[in-house]
Amino acid sequence: MSTYRAVQAVSPGRLELTQKPLRAPGPGKVRIRIEACGVCHSDAGTVEGLFPIDWPRVPGHEVIGRIDELGSGVQGWAIGQRVGVGFLGGACGYCAFCRCGDLVNCRNQEYTGIHQDGGYAEVMIAKASGLVSVPDDLSSVDAAPLLCAGLTTFSALRNAPAKAGDLVAVLGIGGLAHLAVQYARHMGFEVAAIARGRHKTDLATKLGAHHYIDSAASDPAQALQALGGAKLILVTAAAGKTTAATFKGLRPGGVSIVLGVGSEPIDVSDTDLIFGSRTLAGALTGDPATGDATLRFSALAGVSAMIEKVPLEEAAKAYERMKTGKARFRIVLTMS
Repeated sequence: MSTYRAVQAVSPGRLELTQKPLRAPGPGKVRIRIEACGVCHSDAGTVEGLFPIDWPRVPGHEVIGRIDELGSGVQGWAIGQRVGVGFLGGACGYCAFCRCGDLVNCRNQEYTGIHQDGGYAEVMIAKASGLVSVPDDLSSVDAAPLLCAGLTTFSALRNAPAKAGDLVAVLGIGGLAHLAVQYARHMGFEVAAIARGRHKTDLATKLGAHHYIDSAASDPAQALQALGGAKLILVTAAAGKTTAATFKGLRPGGVSIVLGVGSEPIDVSDTDLIFGSRTLAGALTGDPATGDATLRFSALAGVSAMIEKVPLEEAAKAYERMKTGKARFRIVLTMS
């Protein structure tokens, strides 16, 4: 093959199927034959031009495929090996944050599908420093959403101060939350799912929640306090007012971690912060080692996303379905 198929953003809101020339990977990079790529809400940063974009640009940062060529200087990876590429394109290894071990906040990090072409394609070039190892007992389709929605929620739970047996609340039942509930249950937490409407009770229970709180029928903060107060609240949806309202459901020393990005400000009072030493924090994603752990844990515990499979050539329709909130809950593009 001298070319490969890709779906690229050519202007804000416009995706088109095209043929791109096959390139060899440069130093420190690998070329990947893609098998599956998730469609994530963060892809809007590329497709809608929310980030500075050099058009055209191929979106997609939940990429699973096999290495078919190694660039010079690449060690530890082999041709034919199945790998993943997430939102973070690979740390530089030499900035102040990298030298302190904080690869997520690398000052020279490129974002997959934003600064470089991503996974809405049959082939992509990726930095070896950003690769994630994929276990044999996870299919490529099942693994893809775990590289963003899975990694983000798993990493936040894993690094939070909550311990097994503590009450952990997950705000929302959607693309991130339906994985967060599963992870929290398998990590040994007492899990409360918070969403609007009684119709989500059965789903929350099926995913592993011990409690379901209908925020349309009762005050979620009061409901959490009635359960003893949450040690941790994971905010998976972009909702400033709801985040502030549920913050009062934290027990003393509790933390609310925001994972969803939105424009609505979070109005938390000094009193709620100080009296009880509560914390409001944010989390982006995880480093490649945490990506490895996310996939291994998911395979061992049986955590899986609810997935709709769509062929690559229908990526524009898949993106629109995701953007309008009709996906239940993750869409994965397949390349075969």
